[in-house]
Amino acid sequence: MNYDLFKSINQFAGHHPFLDGLMAGVTNNALMIYAIVLLLIWFFGKDQYKKTVVYAAITGAFALLINFIIGHMYFEPRPFVSHKVNLLVDHAADASFPSDHTTGAFALALAVLFVHRKIGIGMLLFAFLTGLSRIYVGHHYPFDILGSIIVSLVISTVVYKLSPFLEPVANAIINIYNRIPLVPKTTEKGNSKNL
Repeated sequence: MNYDLFKSINQFAGHHPFLDGLMAGVTNNALMIYAIVLLLIWFFGKDQYKKTVVYAAITGAFALLINFIIGHMYFEPRPFVSHKVNLLVDHAADASFPSDHTTGAFALALAVLFVHRKIGIGMLLFAFLTGLSRIYVGHHYPFDILGSIIVSLVISTVVYKLSPFLEPVANAIINIYNRIPLVPKTTEKGNSKNL
């Protein structure tokens, strides 16, 4: 079933130039795009937004650590290792399950979504596109993506629930940043409930 679902998506790769370019672009640049979004939130957001960036970074780091552990406990070869696939982007033949790109994308998106809904929804939609692109270009099976979403959801929920305990860490990081001269600062406390 996993391979059949994979084929139903990957079969289009290499036959549609626009879609190929879009999916390869997303798969190659997704995490950089998330990094840019978080940097913009950090530089131009108020302190409440900066805290969200800190929590998102913690969420992403822990989620990828869980992926690393899972990948060493259970090794699933990538689709292009086990099957003939339409491979659009070269990749190392390391563990397929779960997808680091998808885990990183969903972890960051969910961490933002829990606090700032409007920005988070956009990031979450892009996370779904990132997961789809990983299948399309031939790097992952659908169950790899599903596993990544589950890891991201669990870790982001745990970090969100622990955010009151992590707030001193976030405040310390923001205070250090605010002492740096010549960097953008918006220190006014923001109300994020309606965002």
